[in-house]
Amino acid sequence: MDPLKSIGAIDPARRALSVLDEFKNFALKGNVVDLAVGVIIGAAFAKIVDSLVKHILMPFLGMLVPGEQGYLGWKIAVGAKEVLYGLFLGEVVNFIIIAFVLYLFIVKFLGLVLKAKETAPPAPSKQELLLAEIRDLLKTR
Repeated sequence: MDPLKSIGAIDPARRALSVLDEFKNFALKGNVVDLAVGVIIGAAFAKIVDSLVKHILMPFLGMLVPGEQGYLGWKIAVGAKEVLYGLFLGEVVNFIIIAFVLYLFIVKFLGLVLKAKETAPPAPSKQELLLAEIRDLLKTR
């Protein structure tokens, strides 16, 4: 049998629908949807932290340290070029805040949740209770 004829015999419309069905099944699984929601919430949180750093923390730091433009004006001149280290420090503060919050959430919060699940053993089923009772009766004989 010629493999090229068998490939050509498959209906392209049916093949496309099968790919779409496979993608729909993949995309609508709970884990993928949860991941998408997590990414969207993470992006929104990053914007909030970015605004906090750029509009509150770093300008406040700029008021404490003398300078005309606050941290935006912090730069080092190397020859004819300027290295804007104030902007870099703002991004470092931004990263540290996000990393700290992720640490708190992943390590501390999820760690507590997982420990709580581990410490509570499931209650024995009726069948297990009956088997334990039979075992105890056999021990007394």
